[in-house]
Amino acid sequence: MVTGKAENAQQGRKPSGPLRRGWTTGACATAATKAALTALLTGEFPDPVTIVLPKGQTPSFALARETLGDGFAEAGIVKDAGDDPDVTHGATIISRVTRGAPGTGIVFRAGDGVGMVTRAGLPIPPGEPAVNPVPRTMMAGEIEALCARHGIPADIEITITVPGGDEIARRTWNPRLGIVGGISILGTTGIVHPFSCSSWIHSIHRGIDVARAAGIDHVLGATGSTSEAAAQRFYDLPDFALLDMGDFAGGLLKYLRAHPLPRLTIAGGFAKMAKLAQGALDLHSGRSQVDMHFLLEQALANGLNRNLSDRILSANTAKEVFELTRENGVALAPPIAEMARAKAKETLRDAPVAVEVIITDRQGEILARTDFA
Repeated sequence: MVTGKAENAQQGRKPSGPLRRGWTTGACATAATKAALTALLTGEFPDPVTIVLPKGQTPSFALARETLGDGFAEAGIVKDAGDDPDVTHGATIISRVTRGAPGTGIVFRAGDGVGMVTRAGLPIPPGEPAVNPVPRTMMAGEIEALCARHGIPADIEITITVPGGDEIARRTWNPRLGIVGGISILGTTGIVHPFSCSSWIHSIHRGIDVARAAGIDHVLGATGSTSEAAAQRFYDLPDFALLDMGDFAGGLLKYLRAHPLPRLTIAGGFAKMAKLAQGALDLHSGRSQVDMHFLLEQALANGLNRNLSDRILSANTAKEVFELTRENGVALAPPIAEMARAKAKETLRDAPVAVEVIITDRQGEILARTDFA
């Protein structure tokens, strides 16, 4: 559940022509929840149902199923992942809503096919349904708006179900991450961008070409929207300076090696930058993994008590390692940022590009920033 692409394991669908975008499980769950709650409050299902995504887009979704019963309503959306090779493409995301007891607020439940978190180190604590923070926020926003419109408190219980989700999850990283019983409800923007290595890298190259043609001297390659927004804010960079690097650090750096620009900021979360620091140039979760021995070596070199070695090596995620080291007074992000920059410079060889690395947390706060070198 930690990355939007963690469930991308299906291969083989590679259509010709422009690739089509799709919708995340989080967006589908939000649309289903809004439709179900609307029906619970009014007796009528909106179809199609329109939601607001984190960046302001307002897509509409057709309902695949609807049930209005005694004290509950249920709606389902068939996930369309566009041309992304996503194993959850075609899955039905069902939301069942009921009124909760006064003062209970919004409560999320995992129905059949939705996983439960059992290990630490993920954005959701153990014991909770594997519904990531952004989808929770999206659903809560729609619920609070509907409840306010009808003059009732937002005490609502939501149960998300995905028929066949347990089987789908076996083809994801969820079992390894300790998420049991089904898939995760994911997404940070609500939109699934079609995954094609060649087309994505091609778009990075064209972004560099445009930046060079515009004569700007500073570009930004980020692994995701949160780190991109943080670095863009920090430097007040124009949109055309953003190169949409994603997982393709190698594709970005090798093209800049032949087509240099004066300054490059690479921004990302701790785990992605740890992969770059340890030498990976493809940061996708399916093609490179954080090496816990590498993180242990860096933590010990920066003062971590050796007695904590076993806890580092048995950690579930890089996030868990980061939090463990921070709790024990070791700042691991700065040395990881320095090593990530060194790898970037090595890949650029002698190209005249000064590189900086920024590491952010999931809220966009900057944890570490190197100099340009």
